[in-house]
Amino acid sequence: MTITNIQYILDFDGSNNGIQATMDGQEVLVPLDLANRHYVEIISATAEDNSIWGDTVPEPMATLAAEYLFAQQLTAYTTATARLAQYIVADGRAEVTEMQDGPNQLTDSDGLLQFDSDGSPIYEQVEVITVTAVDPVAATVDQTNYNSDDVPFTVQVENPLITKDNEERVAAQATIDATPQPVIDEYNS
Repeated sequence: MTITNIQYILDFDGSNNGIQATMDGQEVLVPLDLANRHYVEIISATAEDNSIWGDTVPEPMATLAAEYLFAQQLTAYTTATARLAQYIVADGRAEVTEMQDGPNQLTDSDGLLQFDSDGSPIYEQVEVITVTAVDPVAATVDQTNYNSDDVPFTVQVENPLITKDNEERVAAQATIDATPQPVIDEYNS
């Protein structure tokens, strides 16, 4: 969307009452309401390129755009971090187990139920799978191609699942690398 000729409309007491702008060639009056899609588009456009306002972005738009950009960056960072936390499809994932309380309370040699020093029951420990194993995918797959005489032949190519996984990981890492430190600090808080 192209936004030009943008300015706040002032109320009789000098407070901002709305925004007047040209959006995709049409003159519009936009209320200062986050439920209004044009208002959100103006905030988004300001966050991406504040030059739509000229030399200086007026308040409160400068603050709204900064908050919008921060929220977008936080969402992108969160998504990228989650993507990198997933297993690498070429490597698969090992099974993870842990010991947890089982259904049966332990008894002593006299058949009496056992309790710890806090008076809590002591249960038998059982091994529980907390993360299932995933086998790695095949590194290559057969792809059928056709020569100029429409005769089929087979070639081996990198598994498309691996290709996609690698591309997504590179994009996620690029997002993480480009994230400003205050956004990372907010994510980690």
